[in-house]
Amino acid sequence: MKPMVVIPARGGSKGIPGKNIKKLGGKPLIEYTIKAAREVFQDNEIIVSTDDPKIITVVNTIGLNVPFIRPSNLASDSAGTYEVLLHALEHVESTGYNPDVLILLQPTSPFRSSQHIKEAMKLYETSSELEMVVSVSESKANPYFVLFEENEQGYLQNSKKGSFSRRQDCPQVWEFNGAIYIMNVRALKSKRLSEFTKRAKYVMDEISSHDLDTPLDWLVAKAIIEEKHEKATKN
Repeated sequence: MKPMVVIPARGGSKGIPGKNIKKLGGKPLIEYTIKAAREVFQDNEIIVSTDDPKIITVVNTIGLNVPFIRPSNLASDSAGTYEVLLHALEHVESTGYNPDVLILLQPTSPFRSSQHIKEAMKLYETSSELEMVVSVSESKANPYFVLFEENEQGYLQNSKKGSFSRRQDCPQVWEFNGAIYIMNVRALKSKRLSEFTKRAKYVMDEISSHDLDTPLDWLVAKAIIEEKHEKATKN
């Protein structure tokens, strides 16, 4: 297997300004993801895709080379992850390296560890038919029980029909947590991520799944870091 890791880190962020290099627990946010990736893959297999010179400086300081600057048309709010991945893939293939599996690690998941990545990779290796292994957490918003849509008359009805009196009795539902995407490169070149059908889930716990998108998310992450530090100093 020939892997390629992409860590997408755009400079602009409205929810948490400068979040990819903002200090969390004394380290730039992106450093958590780079560290986890380096414990599984070689440096030459890891690409940080960014348009921001400040992010490049921080990544270089961590000791990882940034091979290109992402073009401006892939750095706007409307730019899609799919196009960013294809751009990185095209660059790598132009150097003579042709990966067959692409691992997307978003820097907004600081509590995803190298162990999680290794376990997800093992799951991917169990079947040559898989198009993607994606990390998930169990959703608290169950469409059989607490999610509703308006019907044509304007009345709320369950998003998914079922006769369940307790949430515990509903089928489990999962949501992508954004931490790990392992994709077959051949499938990636032929269709968008949303069109993948042969997907397998890699389940992560709630804390490890925590994703940073809003100021509240950041406060929660700080609390998690502080609690981890307290436990470490007591042991």
